[in-house]
Amino acid sequence: MISGEVVRTGGVLAPDGRSLNEAARQVPIGGRTQVMVCGGGPAGIAAALAAARAGADVRLIELAGCLGGVWTAGLLTKILDAENKHGIMAELLRAFSQRGSDVAKNTNGTVYDPEIAKVVLEELLVKAGVKIMLHTRVVGAVTDQSKRIVAILTESKSGRQAWLADRFVDCTGDGDLAAQAGCQFEVGTGTDCACQPMSMLALLTGVDPEAVKPYVRETGTSAKPLLRDLMEKHGIMPSYRGPTLRHLHSGVYSIMTNHEYGVSAFDAEAITEATIHARQEIHDIVNGLRKVGGIWKDLAIVATAEQIGIREGRRIKGRYEITAEDVAKGLRTDQAIARATFPIDVHALSGKGDKHIDHTFAKGGLKPYDIPFPALVAADVDNLLMAGRCISGDFIAHASYRVTGNSVPMGEAAGIGAAKSIQMKVMPHELDWKQIKPENS
Repeated sequence: MISGEVVRTGGVLAPDGRSLNEAARQVPIGGRTQVMVCGGGPAGIAAALAAARAGADVRLIELAGCLGGVWTAGLLTKILDAENKHGIMAELLRAFSQRGSDVAKNTNGTVYDPEIAKVVLEELLVKAGVKIMLHTRVVGAVTDQSKRIVAILTESKSGRQAWLADRFVDCTGDGDLAAQAGCQFEVGTGTDCACQPMSMLALLTGVDPEAVKPYVRETGTSAKPLLRDLMEKHGIMPSYRGPTLRHLHSGVYSIMTNHEYGVSAFDAEAITEATIHARQEIHDIVNGLRKVGGIWKDLAIVATAEQIGIREGRRIKGRYEITAEDVAKGLRTDQAIARATFPIDVHALSGKGDKHIDHTFAKGGLKPYDIPFPALVAADVDNLLMAGRCISGDFIAHASYRVTGNSVPMGEAAGIGAAKSIQMKVMPHELDWKQIKPENS
């Protein structure tokens, strides 16, 4: 039997009963590192890997029980806007392809197996010497009078801990660390801050790969409308009007048929309700398809995602804001960390669609545009960088650059910037990307 001292902390309930004043307490220091990366999704793993390869001591904090974020815990299974990228993104696609199925090989790794992704990411980061902390949530930041983060606070089975670092990279997706550090940010669009819907994905089995080919996104010429028409013919009305089925390997598929509208990325209760509703919808859809019979009679769910997919959270104010005009004109800059080619993808903001979004600026088509390094550098905190969908941009630009094929080079650039700024004894905003960027970028 293990025994130990129970530490009790006091608090005083406010008279109105709406808050509690927690008693002050000492928080143990968990450790110190040069570069602290918060969030282990596509941006975070690239940031940690790049910083470590650049010679920095790196620690990565991740909430889930695996690395990869929406790639793994979210069962995304498709990487968008990745094939024109170099560096770590190209390296990961090669690994997913080489170690994956024929489907992975035929798609150059952009359609991948989440389980293979988990182990590939762990192997790469362990080999690079990154210290990984899973099952850990970042809950706070401590800043000094020089507009710098001194420490982050985390909660885990180890309790509340503080972690010190010289540079911090926010790869939480929702800009959690930046907000906790006091950075300015924007959310959604319009006076009601409407955001794109969340979606839950799932893995399926029980259908023959040859028989289902017309319904599979990569092999069916009209796969989405064909699958939607099949569902509607049999009384199944998916909340996502473009249901997408992907073949991963053997008899395993991924499916996205769900939209959860009007859910705040910062409201745990609302996200919980959306998660429960989404999972039930997936089961209802699969049960409905099974009743159709024929090739669908043995359809079954292997797993639903443990993490619902969030398209929009905070957009943190940076040293540069990517705008709709930048996207429309095809921005070119010598500070480019990557070139985005993905179209403006605004999923309906409600069940009624997104008709209030003005698309006229993009007439003539999208031009590939550069993502500038300063958009990854926080404007309000000097030793903080961002990577992934929380970088600095407006609603329309975000609808293009938010996909994970762009998150990885963002993370790589942020990791390099964090490491190089330490080595050069400057703050990230003082760096010139032209002087520090990798030769292959």
